[in-house]
Amino acid sequence: MSDYLRRTSAGTNDRVRVGTAYYHEYQPTDRLETDLDLMAATGISLIRVGESVWSTWEPRDGVFDLDWPAPVLDGAHERGIGVLLGTPTYAVPPWLQRAHPEIAAERADGSRVPWGARQEVDFTHPVFLRYAERVVRRIVSAHAGHPAVVGFQVDNEPGLLLLHNRGVFEGFVARLRERYGDVDALNEAWGLTYWSHRLSSWDELWTPRGNTTPSYDLAWRRHQADLTAEFIAWQAAIVRESARDDQYVTTCLAVTRPAVDEEAVTRTLDVTAGNVYYVAQDELALPDADRRHEGGWFGQGVWQLYQSADRLWGARQEPFLVTETNAASIGGSHTNRPGYDGQLRQAAWALAARGARLVQYWHWHTLPYGAETYWGGILGHALEPGRTQREVRRVAEEFEAAGEALTGLVPDADAVLVRSVESDWAMQCQPPLSRPGTSDPDPRAYARVFGAFYKGLFDAGAQARIMSPGQLATALRRLAADPAALTGTLVVPALYVCDDETLSLLDAYAHAGGHLMLTFRTGYADVEARARAEVAPGAALRAAAGIHYLEYANLPGPLEVTATAGSSLRLAPGAQALEWADGVEVDDAQVLAHYRHPHFGRWPAATARDHGRGRVTYVGTLPDSAFAEALARHATGRATAAARWAPLPATVTVTSARNAHGQRLWFVHNWAWEPVRVAVPEAVRDVLGEERLGAGDGLGLGAWDVRVLRADGAHPASPDASDRSSSARRHA
Repeated sequence: MSDYLRRTSAGTNDRVRVGTAYYHEYQPTDRLETDLDLMAATGISLIRVGESVWSTWEPRDGVFDLDWPAPVLDGAHERGIGVLLGTPTYAVPPWLQRAHPEIAAERADGSRVPWGARQEVDFTHPVFLRYAERVVRRIVSAHAGHPAVVGFQVDNEPGLLLLHNRGVFEGFVARLRERYGDVDALNEAWGLTYWSHRLSSWDELWTPRGNTTPSYDLAWRRHQADLTAEFIAWQAAIVRESARDDQYVTTCLAVTRPAVDEEAVTRTLDVTAGNVYYVAQDELALPDADRRHEGGWFGQGVWQLYQSADRLWGARQEPFLVTETNAASIGGSHTNRPGYDGQLRQAAWALAARGARLVQYWHWHTLPYGAETYWGGILGHALEPGRTQREVRRVAEEFEAAGEALTGLVPDADAVLVRSVESDWAMQCQPPLSRPGTSDPDPRAYARVFGAFYKGLFDAGAQARIMSPGQLATALRRLAADPAALTGTLVVPALYVCDDETLSLLDAYAHAGGHLMLTFRTGYADVEARARAEVAPGAALRAAAGIHYLEYANLPGPLEVTATAGSSLRLAPGAQALEWADGVEVDDAQVLAHYRHPHFGRWPAATARDHGRGRVTYVGTLPDSAFAEALARHATGRATAAARWAPLPATVTVTSARNAHGQRLWFVHNWAWEPVRVAVPEAVRDVLGEERLGAGDGLGLGAWDVRVLRADGAHPASPDASDRSSSARRHA
């Protein structure tokens, strides 16, 4: 874990804090002292300042106003509030746009992205970089010495656009030449014999606008993500030249941006920080039968709130900061849905339970003008404290009251899911699924498949750790000498783009004792997004799973699936397979479930096979929520941390984490209007009060409530020992 968490007020003693974005410069009247006093009374310990106003820092070319935030920094310091100072490179001033129109970003059709929003520039253009470096150096050197500044955020939500500027394309060609050496190697790698695309020289490579070659598309997406990561690393290096040793450097991630690989972007930073937005009110209700699975910008359903947090942890396999999350309404003027009483508190505790060290609300004021007039802040347009401010204050007070119990939280994990950004990109180019209810290709196909299996684990009460293929491969190589450590459940949904070594490592993982769950499209293509010219799912996985297939089909509609007689899968009536079926032929596997259909019924929907000391489950379809939950329960058994709480009401979730003292904390949520009572499985103490409960005692939860409990019966263990209690930490 990065040392920054122990060095800054954002993470003093590695606890959990509350923050907000604060834009005093946006307000029509001077209310700085009023705001800062109210922030202090609310329990705000960190404010984010200055990342959106380049034209305020530099109103004219070479004319700087670097002193305007001084009253904010001074006032924050006087009240013990830290400041995360942003560099404003994502919001370019009008004078720069007018003086240098050549920096405008270009679309695939060659048209320029018009100015009037943000992030409209080609951030690789040397002219832009010259101006960006100048303003970043001036800002950081002016304020790095201020005691309130605990860290710097470089840029904001990078990777919004796929840049098609000429210089970007020329850089792409240069990198292809470096990687492949000559055009003959590229012709072979991309299959350019097809449709007479063979190149005789590098200057014959066409631009992406008309491209239809999947390997080209994947290489182009990799290039775009590399540019984003390099830009952030470049800025971070400039900041560090002036920053103090006790200041951290991060950016604010929106992980759904098209030119972002969160692992690559955060590699050169000190900590992952990002946005977690969610739809409140009834979208946070449980039970949740089948809300959409794409994990988009505004996640729907409780499970997507947790998935967003787990993705941020997964970027570096470390605690993270939430730089933006809901205060009140999010979205446009037509989507005013602030949370019910208690929901903001529920979300804050959910984020803390999954490893957040900071829960920072966007934002303090609700803006009186601009594109985000109706993104509600902690204070509404009237700028008076109300229901939202009171709930934020309660969250801050509870984080403070929990105190030492929250120090060094490491979330428990019952399973690891492998998430592949390259498979996502490849499936945006050639989606295996259609948009629901249409015959149009669905560019969110990968997110839907991944989301279905994440939600299945969530519904089964299993906590997940998300890893990239590279992170997993590194961990499995390191642990190969200790096969006994390779236990637990590893779920690999639609790992379409995959190298041969990773497939072999997956096979070895199961053989050494792990439970491996594979799905359709896993291992189907190589690292160039070329379909493997062999019997699926590839030699290593085919032998491990005990199945093979030669055909597949998109389903005409949902098909009921039933558990096979004698199967170990416990499948509820009405469970369904959606949209896809691999034509699975059984070699020596056990059939878990079949489709009820005169044609597709010849193929199993899911199989299992013992493999060495472990087990491999293969799922040849997209499961609905009931089917996915049954598969997750089959894979994890009763080995989940929360299994001791079963049975639970359908509205209740239980998650857990270990703190730095080795103590287990339980986070018990009731996602509904109706109060409930559940039995605790062991002696616990409420970390927010004095209540103690013994094993079997009833724990009461109100409407939209959360209780945070510390296990009193367990002997404290060392942090290393608590890490080893989690299968995901064993992988990591």
